[in-house]
Amino acid sequence: MTDVASNPTPRTTDSRTTNPWAALAALCVGFFLIMMDTTIVTVAIPGMLTSLDADLNQITWVHSVYLLTYAVPLLVAGRLGDRFGRKPVFLAGMAVFTAASLWCGLSGTAGMLTAARAVQGVGAALMAPQTMAFVTTLFPPQRRGAALGVWGAVAGLATTAGPLLGGFLTGSAGWQWIFLINVPIGLVGLAMSARLLPGGQPRTSRRFDLLGTLLSGLGLFALVFGLQNGQHYDWGTVVGPLDVATVIAAGLVLLVLFLVWQRVNPREPLMPLSLFGRRHFSSAAFAAAAIGFAVTGLYLPLTLFMQDVMDLTPQQAGLLMVPIAVSSGLAGPLAGTLSDRVPGKWVVLGGFLVFAAGLALIVLAMDTHAGVWGTAGALFLAGIGTGLAFAPMANVATGSLPVEVIGAGAGMYNSIRQVGCVIGAAAVGVLMQAQTAAHPADLGRAAGNTLLLPVAVLLVGALACLVMPSGRTPEKKSGTPDRISENSGLQKVG
Repeated sequence: MTDVASNPTPRTTDSRTTNPWAALAALCVGFFLIMMDTTIVTVAIPGMLTSLDADLNQITWVHSVYLLTYAVPLLVAGRLGDRFGRKPVFLAGMAVFTAASLWCGLSGTAGMLTAARAVQGVGAALMAPQTMAFVTTLFPPQRRGAALGVWGAVAGLATTAGPLLGGFLTGSAGWQWIFLINVPIGLVGLAMSARLLPGGQPRTSRRFDLLGTLLSGLGLFALVFGLQNGQHYDWGTVVGPLDVATVIAAGLVLLVLFLVWQRVNPREPLMPLSLFGRRHFSSAAFAAAAIGFAVTGLYLPLTLFMQDVMDLTPQQAGLLMVPIAVSSGLAGPLAGTLSDRVPGKWVVLGGFLVFAAGLALIVLAMDTHAGVWGTAGALFLAGIGTGLAFAPMANVATGSLPVEVIGAGAGMYNSIRQVGCVIGAAAVGVLMQAQTAAHPADLGRAAGNTLLLPVAVLLVGALACLVMPSGRTPEKKSGTPDRISENSGLQKVG
């Protein structure tokens, strides 16, 4: 069995020398749009209900379908970058995302808006693995952490900017503009990417794994759909005799079949299982799922606490989230630079512990009904934790991978992180319902008890950090990312 393509077909590199920091700026435009649109819709839901004459179920799908169609194709999208080149796949994703954003803004019905959001999610999925793979190949190991720190800071800022910008645009110009604002930004990103991204990455020449694509796509769709929408269906019937448990079970069975197929596939597999034999990758992927669980699991109890216990408006609640965005944005570049100087595992571990401490303080604030300043301080600390963990974790995951499977590795890493996010949202939602029923007169206590689950998951994730190898720079082999930087006409950094 061959898990890794052994004979990548080289492509001709760009004749001009690429400035990696300029290329990173282009990548960050696309990544900012991806992450912002995961959160920007929530504050616009009331306006959509009225404008589109829709019910809450229809509008909820506008939010959830994007997360669904973003998560499911990530694995395939990463491999597409390996096969056809990262630049064309990234540009295609940016074009699809931008066009779908225009479609969203012009939609006149909930059904049309949901369809447009689904296409938007596919565009995001095409871009995401390429951004991570590009950063890994553009920068040599001694500067890669700093670059990933900037990339991670963009993720933190965009996720929190979504509700803030969404509230402003919805209140001043209408909900349509939360999507239309993406169009000029997307066009600028397209122009920057076309000019600044190098087109000389090698691509593999073997046949694409169609059966693996089908099994993984259907399996992830069923699993993510079931977990994401289980609460909506009260964990019962979806349609006819089909219930949520059956959908989730079917997804798991398909994913097991997918793994078996990857094991026996005589051609190039969609997901090289040999990557899990690398402790750099497997431990970082597990940690990514844990932090995805915690980040996603934070928002439901926190939002309910801020609006129902602290009696804040949605706009005020959004402003109270600014500290976590600011601290995450400040800590990200610092963590990236630090991971260039010390083993990344210790930076990631510190991030997990600081994030867990921040969430524990939020739990304390909920139990004691602390005011705005106490909650803001706890959120600031939590943001430092996410900023410390995000970039070094990605660097640990992909820094040691052979260049011909970086796209596949980035797709696998992002897929695992997104599944962690979905599981976190589902588990916290179920626990929040149970805690609210147990403490109907004390929502603060119910929210605090619920938030203990993400704290526990972070502590388990910290154990994965301890398993990470301590070496700052993986062993150099032919075809590793730093080798491609030397041979592809890229300007070295530092």
